[in-house]
Amino acid sequence: MFDNLYKLSSDGKVFNSLYNLVVHPANVKLAFRNIKKNRGSKTAGVNQNTIFEVGLRSPETLVKYVKNRLEDYKPHKVRRKEIPKPNGGVRPLGIPTIEDRLIQQCLKQVLEPICEAKFHKHSYGFRPNRGTLHAFSRAVTLANKNKLHYVVDVDIKGFFDNVDHGKLLKQLWSLGIRDKRILSIISKLLKAEIKGVGKSTKGTPQGGIISPLLSNVVLNEFDWWISNQWETFETERDYIRYRVIGSKMRKDQSLKYRELKRTSKLKEMFIVRYADDFKIFCRDHQTAFTVFEAVKKWLKERLGLEISHEKSKVVNLRKNYSEFLGFKFKVIPKGKKRVVKSHMSDKAKRKTVEQIKNKLESIRRQSKKAEVTKFNSTILGSHNYYRQATEAVKDFSEIAYSVKRILYNKLKKVKSKNGVVTKYHQIAYKDYLGKKKIFACGLALFPIDGVKHKKPINFTQEKNSYTAEGRVLIHSNQEAVPPFMVHYLMENPIKSESMEYNDNRLSKYIAQLGKCGIMGSELEIGNMELHHKKPKSKGGTDSYQNLVFITKDVHKLIHAVNDKTIKKYLSILNLNEEKLSKVNDLRKRVGNCVINNVTS
Repeated sequence: MFDNLYKLSSDGKVFNSLYNLVVHPANVKLAFRNIKKNRGSKTAGVNQNTIFEVGLRSPETLVKYVKNRLEDYKPHKVRRKEIPKPNGGVRPLGIPTIEDRLIQQCLKQVLEPICEAKFHKHSYGFRPNRGTLHAFSRAVTLANKNKLHYVVDVDIKGFFDNVDHGKLLKQLWSLGIRDKRILSIISKLLKAEIKGVGKSTKGTPQGGIISPLLSNVVLNEFDWWISNQWETFETERDYIRYRVIGSKMRKDQSLKYRELKRTSKLKEMFIVRYADDFKIFCRDHQTAFTVFEAVKKWLKERLGLEISHEKSKVVNLRKNYSEFLGFKFKVIPKGKKRVVKSHMSDKAKRKTVEQIKNKLESIRRQSKKAEVTKFNSTILGSHNYYRQATEAVKDFSEIAYSVKRILYNKLKKVKSKNGVVTKYHQIAYKDYLGKKKIFACGLALFPIDGVKHKKPINFTQEKNSYTAEGRVLIHSNQEAVPPFMVHYLMENPIKSESMEYNDNRLSKYIAQLGKCGIMGSELEIGNMELHHKKPKSKGGTDSYQNLVFITKDVHKLIHAVNDKTIKKYLSILNLNEEKLSKVNDLRKRVGNCVINNVTS
């Protein structure tokens, strides 16, 4: 269904009947699954419900609920939460009820493939398979390979709070979304009343599931306006050539650009955007300032958006740094050319130091291995992100030096001479040549200055969740279970069980690689059962942790109480000590006696 929407949208078709796709049972079940894996699913709205309450309903009841709500949609009130910003201000978040988030997810899943077909390829924020590092990598490429050293930095003032609802609905219409029922529902959810504040007249609420997609719709028109000035400018003559670039046959526009420089007065510019944070790369000073003024005027007149004059400017990368997504970069001479030199931004360094201090304080107060593991996760996460900077080693050395005394003082009482060096520690930091390891609570700390630079990699534009070829690139290393079995579980839910049970049934099968949790043998249709470790009669739930997929014979042995029955299934299964131990563990949880040995 999604593939078809993407293809039709790519071909320029319009969509007048999307409502039935939104309320399709498969779409509603997928929406539940996608919301459940989001940490925010446990955050309550004004009615105090979370994903747990929604999951108690049966799949059919949940689908019926969504259909009934959308017949005459009236969104619940939105809970307002203010998040402190580093500069002292606050960022207002709007948290819809979990039920409204489910409805937004249903809408998003249907609208996203239509919009994805129309979005500009160098917009990276809140889009499938793309991320901040792809945007940063593209910026580095434009400065390094394209030699574009003048950057227009624009900061939109309160972008999410100032989106014009009427303009947004017209933009959706122009993208081909012309189902008036769907547009009416979107209009209503945009105007949902914020508890204690009142109804919203503009803006897309930060915290809403569909808000990031809608924000991309708003700025997509801007992306293409910039792009059509140069990058995608259509010429009367076809100058496009194809050649192998990076082992793939790709479009080469270099001839077209040479001819445009020779025969036209067009201004060379390329945009890289992540959400409302974007940069426009230009060839020279004059072009950059012309573009800067044009952008200010266009955003004001077309989208009604103001820019922050304090944060918006033109940067000459040969002289100054430009900041982008936690990095700062400039170009420096290297031989006969100029190359990018990049660091963590000053703000990112301060934030990292603060995070390290907080984690060290947690280790000091609680003296648990779990806190050391959290510290290690923080270090590893920072390394994996900021190692894209050419000067990452220098930056983390400075960070390590700045927290050296704090590290010593905080860990004074929990330090040990030796301890466990985890397998992952050995793999991730095998080339680290720093000082000897530091142990706390019997566990080795990841070295703060143990980072290695990694060259940023551009996004592979062929990756696409809505084409068969694109999914091959995404899932090439993820085919762990037979697809037909996944489809079987999706299409044959246990109707007497809850939505949470059926969703976790699918997750458990995939997590166990389609094998029995005790025997390790392949699970087959007709010989696979989902067991509650703690029975529901004893207070057990349908949670993921309380479920395990096993074969029928193993299930019978777990619940068997008659000696004859126990011996029968022991004979059939022929368990070794390790497997018997697992069976006994599950038997104890259901309240049955332990089987002493294999032969008993």
